[in-house]
Amino acid sequence: SVHQDITVGTKRGSDELFSSVPNGPYIMSTTANGNDSKKFKGDIRGPGVPSRVIHIRKLPIDITEAEVISLGLPFGDVTNLLMLKAKNQAFLEMNSEEAAQNMVGYYSTVMPIIRQHPVYVQFSNHKELKTDNSPNQERAQAALRALSSSHVDAAVPAPSSVLRVVVENLVYPVSLDALCQIFSKFGTVLRIIVFTKNSQFQALLQYPDGASAQAAKLSLDGQNIYNGCCTLRISFSKLTSLNVKYNNEKSRDFTRPDLPSGDSQPTMEHPAMATAFTPGIISASPYAGATHGFPPAFTLQPASLTVPTLPGGLASLSLPGATRLGFPPLPAGVCVLLISNLNPERVTPHCLFILFGVYGDVMRVKILFNKKENALIQMSDSTQAQLAMSHLSGQQLHGKSLRITLSKHTSVQLPREGHEDQGLTKDYSNSPLHRFKKPGSKNYSNIFPPSATLHLSNIPPSVVEDDLKMLFSSSGAMVKAFKFFQ
Repeated sequence: SVHQDITVGTKRGSDELFSSVPNGPYIMSTTANGNDSKKFKGDIRGPGVPSRVIHIRKLPIDITEAEVISLGLPFGDVTNLLMLKAKNQAFLEMNSEEAAQNMVGYYSTVMPIIRQHPVYVQFSNHKELKTDNSPNQERAQAALRALSSSHVDAAVPAPSSVLRVVVENLVYPVSLDALCQIFSKFGTVLRIIVFTKNSQFQALLQYPDGASAQAAKLSLDGQNIYNGCCTLRISFSKLTSLNVKYNNEKSRDFTRPDLPSGDSQPTMEHPAMATAFTPGIISASPYAGATHGFPPAFTLQPASLTVPTLPGGLASLSLPGATRLGFPPLPAGVCVLLISNLNPERVTPHCLFILFGVYGDVMRVKILFNKKENALIQMSDSTQAQLAMSHLSGQQLHGKSLRITLSKHTSVQLPREGHEDQGLTKDYSNSPLHRFKKPGSKNYSNIFPPSATLHLSNIPPSVVEDDLKMLFSSSGAMVKAFKFFQ
């Protein structure tokens, strides 16, 4: 065998520990801190070639063996470990190449974070780790034995690693990505399925272990995602694992990024639930960041490695108002929307007032004089602006797809006296048609994305079905079905 000191490579992408090593079996040793010796068997291969051995870089200086092993456990058994604490690096050997591929694939899209440090995961150039008997290695082997599934005390039944989550009082849309963001604070979310049952938005969510599920249940059960609404009711599922076939807006297996998305859209039992899935709608909350909504699922961080202890996790839930579960509020005063791609031949301020008024109280509307396909709409507050944007972006109006962003303007200016703008600017601040004037208005519970079914209220007692059908038909609509509430 060949003995040599480790040097940290600086090649982009590979960054393995060896700058040049001859072929054949060799012993790897480090001198700093009297760290470990290991013998590797196998050929040297180019970077990115799959291997059972995973190379982990940029680890915190006080990293523990258990924390490194926990990175691999969701994907299969960890069969060996080499810690290089002086180099802030480690090598992890998985029980199969498939498990290692799933692990590298997952962490290439979900950056693992350990104690606020991003950690880098890639294939090693080596096929196998072989252990010696140094004190550090004995500590690594002890950690492996303690964390391996075969050494769990069978006398103590662990809670299920699968949680059933029901979201009650669904005032604002809640997406699969939103739930992942919340539940990732307590462990790596492996799989999640969202669905509607008995007109309730529900989810099944799988962690790698029962402890993470128990921590999440203890902390989140009964909490509101947003202030005063979207309440989480959490119980342990009887299922031991989730079988996910597609990665899309209603199901995701983070350990299998290769799964197809599936072409079919989910069938909704209730329009409230369509919010999480409807194409063209930003999967956002009223308090998500401006035009992005929640970050894409594959930027979520497995926060089992970020929350040091349960009390620390609980502390983040005691924030007042909208930031309850960690969603940043919009900057104060951002309540003006810029609407583009309008149909200039047909759009009017009144039409925009009525449409956007479903999602908040519209104060002013201005269709731009020289660019009539663009308009500014001032909502009553930033929450309503976000609601309107998340529900109406991408929807069709007069045959064109709406594009909506937050405007740099803080208010819509009325034309100066004596300056006529052809009625393109309207002030609706005193309109009797505002739905949300009362704090905590019930109308917040009736916010859904546009659909083919309308709900009518304030119908005079003398009006009959034919009157209403005729009214809608006269505006060019074809009424397919109609029903009075009993």
